[in-house]
Amino acid sequence: MENFAILNQAQNMKNQIENLVKKFALPFLILVATLAFEFGCGTTKPAPDPLAGWQMALKNPNQVITSDYQNYIRTLSPDEQKFVAYVECFEDGTGQYAVKITIGLNHTNWEHVLVYDKDNKRIKVIKYVSGHSAS
Repeated sequence: MENFAILNQAQNMKNQIENLVKKFALPFLILVATLAFEFGCGTTKPAPDPLAGWQMALKNPNQVITSDYQNYIRTLSPDEQKFVAYVECFEDGTGQYAVKITIGLNHTNWEHVLVYDKDNKRIKVIKYVSGHSAS
């Protein structure tokens, strides 16, 4: 009789555990899937565009800015110099210019943004990753 009571208690505990598993399995799987989606890929949010609101320059900047950004490129590492993809010029409508230098290096797209004031003096350099490529 005692063995029967122990077996009955064990069966009740087993049933309670099975019910808990059935009750919480779907929410648990949804939670795990959500966390894996949010954090599992290891991707980061793209950097905000420092040239938001700027327009492509209709004409090339003057020789002072041109010489400065060409000198800037010469100060980069040989690999960075080798993989300069393109150079773009922007203006903000207040007389300021910016030059964006895009470099593709080791499956990473780097942006170097040189910002110039109205007197053609470089006032800021912003360097950030704008994306990645698989091949």
